[in-house]
Amino acid sequence: MDPNELPHLFSATGPLARAFDGYCERREQIEMAQAVQAAIRDASTVVLEAGTGVGKTAAYLVPALVEGGKVIVSTGTKALQDQLFHRDLPAVRDALGIPVKVALLKGRSNYLCWHHLDRSNQDATLLGSKQEVRDLSAINRFAPLSSTGDKAECTSVPEHAPIWSRVTSTRENCLGSDCPRYADCFVVKARREAQDADVVVVNHHLFFADLMLREEGVPELLPNAQTIVFDEAHQLPDTATLFFGETVSTAQVLDLVRDTLAIGQAQARDAAKWNDMLAPVERAARDLRLCFGPQLQRLSLQQLSADNLLMPTLGQLQDALLALREVLEEAAQRGPDLANLHRRCNDLLQRLKAWGAPERASEPELCWVDVASHGVQLHRTPISVADVFRRQRLGMDPNAVDTDKASPEPDADDDADDEAEMVDAFARTPSGDDDEDDLQALMSGRSDVADNTDDASPPAPPPRRAWVFTSATLAVKSDFRHFTEALGLEDATCASWASPYDYPSQAMLYVPAGLPLPNDPTHTDAVVDAALPLIRANRGRAFVLCTSLRAVARAAERLKQAFQAAGDPFPVLQQGEAPRPTLLDDFRRTGNAVLVGSHSFWEGIDVKGDALTLVVIDKLPFAPPDDPVLAKRLEMLTQSGGNAFMSHQVPQAIIALKQGAGRLIRSETDRGVLMICDTRLIDKPYGRRIWQSLPPMKRTRAEADVVAFLETL
Repeated sequence: MDPNELPHLFSATGPLARAFDGYCERREQIEMAQAVQAAIRDASTVVLEAGTGVGKTAAYLVPALVEGGKVIVSTGTKALQDQLFHRDLPAVRDALGIPVKVALLKGRSNYLCWHHLDRSNQDATLLGSKQEVRDLSAINRFAPLSSTGDKAECTSVPEHAPIWSRVTSTRENCLGSDCPRYADCFVVKARREAQDADVVVVNHHLFFADLMLREEGVPELLPNAQTIVFDEAHQLPDTATLFFGETVSTAQVLDLVRDTLAIGQAQARDAAKWNDMLAPVERAARDLRLCFGPQLQRLSLQQLSADNLLMPTLGQLQDALLALREVLEEAAQRGPDLANLHRRCNDLLQRLKAWGAPERASEPELCWVDVASHGVQLHRTPISVADVFRRQRLGMDPNAVDTDKASPEPDADDDADDEAEMVDAFARTPSGDDDEDDLQALMSGRSDVADNTDDASPPAPPPRRAWVFTSATLAVKSDFRHFTEALGLEDATCASWASPYDYPSQAMLYVPAGLPLPNDPTHTDAVVDAALPLIRANRGRAFVLCTSLRAVARAAERLKQAFQAAGDPFPVLQQGEAPRPTLLDDFRRTGNAVLVGSHSFWEGIDVKGDALTLVVIDKLPFAPPDDPVLAKRLEMLTQSGGNAFMSHQVPQAIIALKQGAGRLIRSETDRGVLMICDTRLIDKPYGRRIWQSLPPMKRTRAEADVVAFLETL
């Protein structure tokens, strides 16, 4: 297509304008679409920041569909993934009249597993409650009627109901091609449809899991894609850190105990006294949580006190797993379920032995512990993912050259290259969130993978690719280095387009004077006191966004007390009291509520119109300096002579703050106030850099100005 045709497609008389009510031609959107088109044609990498209202989704979908070839679009969350697949993509496709086949691919834990459903029906006595029995019945009615097996379609059972963990698979307990229901597998079906589709919508977790499959020699999606788009790309550095690392958790151990008890009693009752065999494993796993105090925390291995019992308790868990492995090895020949349990037990044992091993102390990675209310996770994380991602990305493009390579790659058995070993180790065992589990176990068990025999035709070379990274928040005053350096995107062309909205007339930025510093114990109370006059003038309709769950609880409590004492009619909706979609529906429905939330409400939330006209942010969202991964990165930056605070912490805070601020103005007609209750924005030298990165709102420190503005809304 002629590049000059793109402006016509986006024009006020073009196909998009005819298809969408209230369509508005935007110069910024056209320019972004042209940048994406150029990247596709040149098979190059672009990093594109598009402010709220630019219309970045259509800006990358239109050129991707018009230019043709296979397209992978990766989003930050399942909610955005569903929105893109069910709403945005079909609308753009139909408007352009381009007959492309599209597919939605989620992590395996989103799909019903026939084998585990059969097992749960056979072992219904092991269900934990009467509610699980009712939910299982509902799933049994849903299963034969569903063509996808996507649990999101089973609306009678909540998405986070405990029963789903029993009737879906994980990469650990999937039997692959040995499964008796393999031919009916919903995951296999979804993946095959994705292989055949022109456009595949995935999420970041699944994308990185798929990327890791390359190390296994397993067929995957990426070699077939000419264009790869990352929407909400600001989340990628954290996601890449997760997948290029390795995690082993007490939850995985307890899942093994649960499955071994059920399968052992059903298929190998005579092989062992299963309750007696599993009791030491379960006890040692639960004892790991007792090695720490009641508070939730993250600690590096080096931060553990000398008298901490973690390492001795890990030794007890390893001994218990070793004894279990010997029993499972004997029973493994009785069937694929028992063989899978043996493999899972052995895998957990090996990963536990490797964590914190002295012989790996020199590797460029960090061992740390995540202590949560429900258990303990042991992480081994790369300090930087830039080199790893750069090698993965450039390694998939046959014409790309890794300019950082100054010498030939060492032999595979050359243990002097610690980083190469790290990449290999991470690639073997990617990990992810429960909701976004990868497909490695399924695909590594497939029997239809072609052998590389001598007489086989050589595989076709992978196509040259365009890589498009886009988000509303990637740059700090048009400087993209914080993002590009984190992912090794030094070859990328960067561009940004500001929001087309009229922020000076639509919005006001208010920083109240006289507040205590954020580390003051009275800060949250002071935030509520300062926000109350604004909330009342605004008749509710407010988000209060906090940087910690503790602040969420305190702010919600204070607001409820204040409203009750004054007889104010404003409902308080608190994160954690209901699922996020339910809270948002309640917020929109009531029309005068105050929603108090933490990180999950800072981004991916779209409340347009008069329903939300006040956003209160309690403090600048600096990452906790005692986070072990961040602390190590800051230490390395300082050792290299850099200013770790200005080059890393401030840009991270700016990007997070821009996400939170972006909840306020969502359309050309929205109006409202952004209240940031952190005087460092004014008093500290770096504060100017932060507020200058926000949209150009009218600024004030006078409460009267804000109240007067809100009373006009």
